[in-house]
Amino acid sequence: MDALTVFIPLLPLLAGVIIGLGNFCGVFRGEAKEALATDISLWAMTLSCLMSLVVLGADISGKNTGAFDAGEWLRCDSLVVSVNFISTGLNVRLAALFAVLLAIIMRFSVDYLHREAGYFRFFFVFNLFAFAMLLLVLSGSSVMTFMGWEIAGLCSYLLIAYRYDRPVATTNATRVFVTNRIGDAGFVLGIGLSYLWLDSVNWIDIKNPSNPLEIGEATAIAFCFAVAVFAKSAQLPFTPWLARAMEGPTPSSAVFYGAVMIHAGIYLVIFLQALFEQAPLIMGLLVVVGLSTAVYSFLVGLTQTDIKSSLAFAISGQLGLMFMECGLGFWDIASWHLAAHAIVRGYQMLTAPSVLHHVQDNPIQPVSSFLVQSRWLYLASVQRFWLDQLVDWGFVKPIRQLAHDLSYFDGEGLDKIMGVSAPAMRAAASLAQLKERSIGARLDNEFDDFSHGSGLAGTLTQWTAATMHWLEDHLVLEGVSNRTLGYSRELGRIVNQVERRILRPRYLVLFVFITLLITF
Repeated sequence: MDALTVFIPLLPLLAGVIIGLGNFCGVFRGEAKEALATDISLWAMTLSCLMSLVVLGADISGKNTGAFDAGEWLRCDSLVVSVNFISTGLNVRLAALFAVLLAIIMRFSVDYLHREAGYFRFFFVFNLFAFAMLLLVLSGSSVMTFMGWEIAGLCSYLLIAYRYDRPVATTNATRVFVTNRIGDAGFVLGIGLSYLWLDSVNWIDIKNPSNPLEIGEATAIAFCFAVAVFAKSAQLPFTPWLARAMEGPTPSSAVFYGAVMIHAGIYLVIFLQALFEQAPLIMGLLVVVGLSTAVYSFLVGLTQTDIKSSLAFAISGQLGLMFMECGLGFWDIASWHLAAHAIVRGYQMLTAPSVLHHVQDNPIQPVSSFLVQSRWLYLASVQRFWLDQLVDWGFVKPIRQLAHDLSYFDGEGLDKIMGVSAPAMRAAASLAQLKERSIGARLDNEFDDFSHGSGLAGTLTQWTAATMHWLEDHLVLEGVSNRTLGYSRELGRIVNQVERRILRPRYLVLFVFITLLITF
C-alpha cells in the first residue's frame, strides 16, 4: 500500500490543473459548468481521502514498509532530492485526518459559493491547496515538504484576496504573505544547514538521533525550523497575521486557519521531535513562545467584537498551548491536541455565519470584570498590544526608507553604469571569467560536473544554460563585428529602456538574496 501515498496528493493536483486550464481556456464559465467542476473536485478529493484511509489501515495493521521512493527530482554533487513519501506514523494519521476535513469543507463550499463570482477560481485554488498540504505531511524530503509549504502559503494569499476588488482584502493578503516569508527564510536556512552538517535533506536523516550532530549544530537547525513554524502557526511575534487572514470566504478560513494549514507548524515540531530533543535551548524557546502566545491571545480575544476575530485568537492561543506541550516533552498530548483542535475549529469556522444569523438579537456579552477594573489593560487588549504598529515602526518603515535610498542609487548610479561603453562591459566580462576560474567552475568545459546536473530539474537547468550560452555567442560576442554593430547598438538602446522600467530596488534585493543562497 506504500505506493498509494503518491496518488493521495496527486489526485487533487490533477483536479486543480483541469479546472484551472478549463477556466483559463473558457471551458468552465457560467453557472451551467459549476456542476462539472464540482464533480471533478469532489471525486478527486473523495478518492484521495479513501486512499489515505486505506494507507492508514495498512499502517495500523503493520503492512506498510514505512516509505516509498517514487524517483529522483534533482542530483548535484552529493545533493540528492528524492520524490519519496512516508507511509507510516504521524504523517499517515494526519494525512487521513486532513483529507477527511478537506473533503467535508469542499462539499460545504459547493453550496456556500454557488453563483458566486470566482467560483471556478476558488475550486482551482482549493484543489491546489489540498495537494500542497497532503504533500507537506507525506513527503520524506525537506525540499519536497518546503514545496508544499510554499504552495500552501501562495494559496492562502490567493484566497485571502479572493475579493481582490476590495482594498482591505488585498492589503491583508499582502501583509500575511510577506509575514510568512520570514518563516520561509528560516525553513530554507534550516534545509541548508542540514545539508551542510548532515549531507542530506531527507527527513529520516535530519531527525535521526544517531547522526553525529553537536549540540550547537542541532540548536541552529532546530532554531531555523522553529522560526518557520512560529510564523506558519501564528505564534508571537507573528500572531496578528491570523486575524488579517479572516478576510477570505468562510470555507477558506475554515480549511486554512481552522482545520488544516494553521496546524502545519505544530505538525513539523512534533515530526522533528528527535531533532528538538537534541536542542534543550530551543525546547525552552517553544515553552516561552507558546505560553506568551496563549496569554496574549487570551487577553486580546476578550475584547474582540466579531466572531471570526474571536476564533482567530482562540486558535492562536490553543496552538500556543500545543507548542508549550511540545517544549515540556508532552509529545503525545500535543498530537492528540492537534487532531482534536483541527476538528473543532474547522466546525466552528464553518458554522460561524449561521451562528451570527441565530444570535443577531442577543445582547453583547459584557467585558470581563478584571478588564473593566484595569483601563490600561483594556486599552492594550483593544489595540492588540500595538503589535502591528511596533512591527511597522521596527521593520516596515526602515525597509521602506532603504527602498527609497536604493531607488535613488538605482537612478543616479546603476542607470548610468548600465549605459557605459563596450570596453567597460568587456572589462566586466573579464572580471566574471576571472572569478569563474578562481572558483574552479570551468563552465566552458562540457565535461565539467559543476555545470551539469541530473534529474528533471538538472536537465531543465542545463538546457536553459545551453540556450543562454548560444544567445551570448551569437548576439553578444559576434555582435561586435562591423556587420552587426548597428543592430547591437539598437538592441542596447532597447535593453536600456526596458531596464529602466523593470530594474527596481526590490528586484535588486531579491537578486542579491538568490545569489547568496546559491553561493551558500
